[in-house]
This record gives sequence, structure tokens and C-alpha cells, in this order.
Amino acid sequence: MRLSTERDRDEARGVEVIQAALDAGVTFFDTADAYCWDAHDTGHNERLIARALATWNGDRANVIVATKGGLTRPGGRWVANGRASHVRAACEASLRALCVDRIALYQLHAPDPRTPLSTSVRALASLQRDGLAEHIGLCNVTVGQIEEARRITDVSAVQVELSLWNDANVLGGVVEYCLANDIRLIAHRPLGGSQRARRARNDAALADVASRHHASAQEIALAWLMDLSAGILPIPGATRVETARSIARARAIQLTDQDRAVLLDRFPVGRSLRHGQPTPAAMVAPRDGEIALIIGLPGAGKTTLAQTLVAHGYARLNRDEEGGSLNDLLPALGRQVESGHSRVVLDNTYVSRKSRASVIDWAAAAGLPVRCLWLSTSVEDAQVNACWRMLSTYGRLLGPEEMRKASRKDVNVFPPGVQFRYQRELEPPDVAEGFSRIDVVPFERARDPTLTDRAVIVWCDNVLVRSRSNQRAPLMADDIEVIEGRAEVLRRYQAEGWRVLGMAWRPEVSAERVTSQQIDAGLARMRELLGVAIDVQYCPHGAGPPVCWCRKPLPGLGVAFIRTYRLDASRCIYVGAGAQDPGFARRLGFQYCDAVDFFDDRRALNG
Repeated sequence: MRLSTERDRDEARGVEVIQAALDAGVTFFDTADAYCWDAHDTGHNERLIARALATWNGDRANVIVATKGGLTRPGGRWVANGRASHVRAACEASLRALCVDRIALYQLHAPDPRTPLSTSVRALASLQRDGLAEHIGLCNVTVGQIEEARRITDVSAVQVELSLWNDANVLGGVVEYCLANDIRLIAHRPLGGSQRARRARNDAALADVASRHHASAQEIALAWLMDLSAGILPIPGATRVETARSIARARAIQLTDQDRAVLLDRFPVGRSLRHGQPTPAAMVAPRDGEIALIIGLPGAGKTTLAQTLVAHGYARLNRDEEGGSLNDLLPALGRQVESGHSRVVLDNTYVSRKSRASVIDWAAAAGLPVRCLWLSTSVEDAQVNACWRMLSTYGRLLGPEEMRKASRKDVNVFPPGVQFRYQRELEPPDVAEGFSRIDVVPFERARDPTLTDRAVIVWCDNVLVRSRSNQRAPLMADDIEVIEGRAEVLRRYQAEGWRVLGMAWRPEVSAERVTSQQIDAGLARMRELLGVAIDVQYCPHGAGPPVCWCRKPLPGLGVAFIRTYRLDASRCIYVGAGAQDPGFARRLGFQYCDAVDFFDDRRALNG
């Protein structure tokens, strides 16, 4: 990669490095269309490899070049694009850059959070079916994503980071899964990156083993990876001729049992992959008690469930209260067990297999089973919970900058993107991780008997009022026009004891096109024209990915109305006219009525 991404790259030197690797016996090269400076330079590394191969005098019959698509480089950034049309276009461009008719291994560079993985995988399968790719693979994926892909097509290879210094994909189960299912595991950054490669030279354990083999520390690090399994293929990124030759020498190193013992003692990352190593569970007799691990969305109700277990005698551990990282909880867990608390509940967001693995391994070594409690709370319910917490603590919905500051001290404050990211990154729990059992816990919202009032809640823009000047919505007092027949219906409901409330969107405030004072004046004029005492709340934030809780369909304004006016959501009517409105009403428990139907005079008289 760095032969093409470094600003001081030298193409002649790059060709020399690649050909030195070929001369030394290297037969597998991994590249990508995104190994370049920016979008205008796409395919540089592929073209460099093609040039090196075209001018090399050796036998190219056994040389395999794998490449990747699905990342783009706008302005030098790394941006995923897993759409089917892009994957195909990228593959066709790679064929031209590599000067081949078929790519030996074509891989999805990274899942695109904006595109279903199934869409990207089907695009890969179509490339293989059409003869553009002999084999297909995935990069930077979880076990769950591999399984999803394999339900669609065969996956020949998976590329993830793996080294003596990085065990994320061992703990996450990806390495073991691939080896068990005969999927080639391609290990990128096998020397831990350029900084780790330098540190390797000063590592005593590596130096000890290296001295016995007359090798370098980096060569031992590569030999260790290949020694784990014949199914692991490390791909270090050489930028110098001598490094390329060193890579080839690592293949010939045969580690001894003494070498493995030294390396496992210093780098335990590979212990679970070694055959014949005793597992922690086999070393310790089971004892009474259990570790309860609660998994769920931020705002899903983990704290409430943990408190229920505490009431039944469990000790609770939470990183947000203890401080530090999830792994820092393990010493505290040990102290709890040593003091006689053999039933402990942990309720942080254990989104990945890696984050759960350390707890499961520790518990196995202590002879304690780990039960998973998986809160199946929907994101809609979790959003409502998050808004309730914020309103209860601060009395109002915080803006984006306020949330950023408050989140430093209050873990219950976070923007909506946190929950969406959890959904993308969640690796569903599996008994194969080492859980004694997995209990799926459904979410039930407790009814608050103090919420009894009823209301009609109306989306104002182009439902109650419209702009005289044909703007998106009326902003100024003199631009407001009440839609005929709407005021009379609202007055009738108000006369019958209903509260009348309104909602609107005013992104022009954050864009500084108008002031909040001008918006307030416009809303006052709207109330005057309607002749209805309607409380209107609005979102002042812009379009794009949600950064606030008050922009529909997020439930913030609805929750604020429920809390302020003690509303029974099941007795409230939400009136709207947009595609998002039914879903907004549903997540809050409101009855939904389309504006045309609601403001039909005969329906209103019967309402």
C-alpha cells in the first residue's frame, strides 16, 4: 500500500521492491484500487504491480494478484462505497489496471454502513459468475458478517488485521471461524504497522527466538503467524528491497516448541489457536455462582435490568462507575469473587465478541459460568428511553454541542448516531463464544399512572399553515397563511377539553438565515390567526445525519410533550401528512391520523 500512498513515493523504486519480492519467491500480492493518493489517482498500486510483472523476467505462472474494491478516496479520505454498481465498476477498472481478463481473488475492501452487506456480496457473486473474478473474499468483517455472506455465496478468503500485537480478530472469533471453515485468513498489518515493526527489534522475546534462527525479529513475527496454521497468510507491506527479501526468508523458519513457549509467554494472542493447549475451563473446577453479562443498545434498559439482579443478590460492576476500560473491570471482578460475591452482573454495552471474550475467558479460569442477558429492545424504544433520561436530568433536550460537553461526565447523554452505530457494529451473542446460556429479554415499558391527559398534536408546516411566498415553510409573521378549515376543527377539539400542540422544523435557525426570535414571532402570529392556544415546539437543526433528538422522526419533541403535559400517549392523536409521520406516531404510542382525514369536517364532528 505505502508504495502508492506515501507522498514521496517513487515508482521506479516501487517496481524494484516488487521485483525483489518476486525474485525471492513471493507469489502472492495483495493490492487495492484505493491504494493511491486520492480519487484522481485510483488504481495506482494496481498499475504499479502490473508494470513490475510486465518487466520481470521470471515465470509469472504461479503469481497470484488479489485486489479489493469498495473504498473510495475523495480528497484523500477513505470512504466506503459498497453499492452493487460501484463494486462492478471498480472491478472492471481493476481488470484494466492489472492488465488481466480475470482477477484471481477480488475482495470487498470494507462493509459500507450505508449499503446492506448482502447487496455488496451479491455484487461480488455476480462478478464471479460472469468470470471477472475467480474467487471472492471479504475484508474487515465480523463472524456474523461472514456468516451472512456465506448464506449468499461461497467466500474463499477473509482479510483482517492479525499480529503478535493485535488479537482483536482472535478474540472476536474471526480467525478461529475461518480456520474451522476452510476459509483462507489473510493477515494484514502482520508486523503491527510501521511503529510496531520498529518496536519488534527491541523486544527481548523476539530477539531470543531470532538469535536461535539467525533471523530478524520481524521475520520471527511473520514465522509465528504462519506457524499458527497453514490457513493463515500474512501480507506485510514492504517498501524496501531488503524488506521484501526478508519476507521471503520468514517462510523457511521452522519454530520449535521452545520458541513457541517463549512467544506464547510474551504474546498470548495465539494460545487459543494452538492445538493441545489446556483451556482455562479445563484447569479450574466449576463453582457455584455465575457472571451475568447484559447486552443491549444504549438506552435499552440495561441499568434497570442490572438493578433487578442486584435486588436478587448480585453485585454490579459497570465501567462507567468504576472508570477505565472494559478490561479494567476484570481486577474488580476478581476482588468481588474473592470477597465471596460469586454472582456478579456486568451491564456495559458489550457490542462485539472481542469485548465479551475477556470476561468469558476470565470467568472460565475462575470456574464460573457466564449467562448472557440480551435485551431485544428496538431502536425506537431505546430512542424514547434516551430522550426520557435527558429530559428527566436536564429538563429539556440538549443541542448537539451541549450533548458533546455533557457526555464527558454523563454516559446517559449521547446523540442518536451512537445507537445507529451500535446496530451496525453489534455481533449477536452466540453460545459458541463460551456462554452457559443466552436469555433474550423483551422490553416492556412500564405504564406511568400519572400520565392521564390527552392531546391533538399537529405537524404545522403545510398542514396548519403554509408560506404565502411559496417557501418550504412560513418563517416570518407576514408570510403565514392558515389553511382553510383547519382552525375551526382545532377549536372544536380544544372546546372538548383536548390540549392542542404543534411541531415544526426550522433548520434556517442553525443556518443563521433567521433568528429564534423571528421564529417565535412567527409562531405567535400563527396562534393569533388560528385563534387557538397551541404550544408549538420546533427543531432548529439542519438536515443530514441526525445530530439532535428533536428532528422528526426522532421522538424528542413528542417525549417532551408527554412529560410536560403528563399525556397518556394512547389517548393522543398525531396529525401529519408526510412519509415519516406514521412511524413517528407509532414509536411514541400515539394514534395516527392523516391530515386530510382529520380535518374533514364530518370526521371531525364525529371525532
